[in-house]
Amino acid sequence: MKKDLVILLLIVAVLVGWLARQTISPEPETGQISLADVLGEAPEHFRQVTEPVPLAFPADHGSHPEYRSEWWYFVGNLDTADGDRLGFQYTLFRFGLDESAPRDSDWTTDELWMAHLALSDGREQRFFQSERFARGALGLAGAEPERWWLRDWQVEAIPDGWSLDMDAGPFALDLDLQKTRPIVFQGDQGYSRKGPEPGNASRYYSATRMTAEGRVRLDDEWREVTGQAWLDREWGSNQLSDTLAGWDWFALQFDDGRDVMVYRLRDHDGEASRWSAGVVVESDGSARILGYEDFSAEITRWWTDPRGVQWPLAWDLEIFPAELSIRVQPVFDAQRWYQSVPYWEGMVDITDRESGEPLGRGYLELSGYDEPTG
Repeated sequence: MKKDLVILLLIVAVLVGWLARQTISPEPETGQISLADVLGEAPEHFRQVTEPVPLAFPADHGSHPEYRSEWWYFVGNLDTADGDRLGFQYTLFRFGLDESAPRDSDWTTDELWMAHLALSDGREQRFFQSERFARGALGLAGAEPERWWLRDWQVEAIPDGWSLDMDAGPFALDLDLQKTRPIVFQGDQGYSRKGPEPGNASRYYSATRMTAEGRVRLDDEWREVTGQAWLDREWGSNQLSDTLAGWDWFALQFDDGRDVMVYRLRDHDGEASRWSAGVVVESDGSARILGYEDFSAEITRWWTDPRGVQWPLAWDLEIFPAELSIRVQPVFDAQRWYQSVPYWEGMVDITDRESGEPLGRGYLELSGYDEPTG
């Protein structure tokens, strides 16, 4: 009996330690996943995105298992009633697995699901993060047209939007997000090229402005919040050309009602790829697609994380068709993801490049700066 008790206590200690590392620990996890692993060359049995096709809703809100990877990605800037600034990210990923011999088991699956949940506390400059995995079996995870889930982390459709309900222990989200303008199709009718080879592309659409209302739990206290959110949806196979090292992605919501998304795909020498692109969405919902030549992005400040990796956190952007000359800076630096996929993801402020006048808020994502080797 005593031996069994000791074994049980050891198991509990290991579990508690693992749970603690899922939130705010600055130490990177082992066994990191590289971009090439999940977005590079895919086995032949997966379909590839090679041309525009009509997208249909709500069907295309659900999963596309014939493609190797896809994700459902939410971010948003929130305000509490007493004026505190918060930011949130929730991303659900699906990865198709290589074909294998059939097995007679209820656990058999051909897909792996991963979810990332993060909360940025602007006042205290704290970044909370939590990660979960599940097999695509026994109903543990999945995505239907009106419901996306990984265990008890749930996204459900509501009129003109989605409801998010996630509890990560030290923090939790309970938000309703409602679209205030039509869905935007990125690229050519949702066909978004990422490289020169067939299949270096994705199906890509966005809800660039949604009202956010609900509550957030932090420090054992529920806080009522309001704000603005963004949804990105992509799926495909072999999206990332082997000529690319990563990307710098900006989702910006301006106080005048405009939304801007630009992504700067980077070559291995750090230069912007000709496949970089974006979109400007006017306050009436009309959209203009941006090509590589329609914007420029210049790094103005780097931040070195506790692991010694440098991240470009401050930028000067020029969006030529919109006549925008802006500066993008983080609300605070330490919004760095330390778990299985290394990246930086956080809330940012937008100001006029010359006058410094505040123009809006947004989110910045940086990938490929701390890629695992081997």
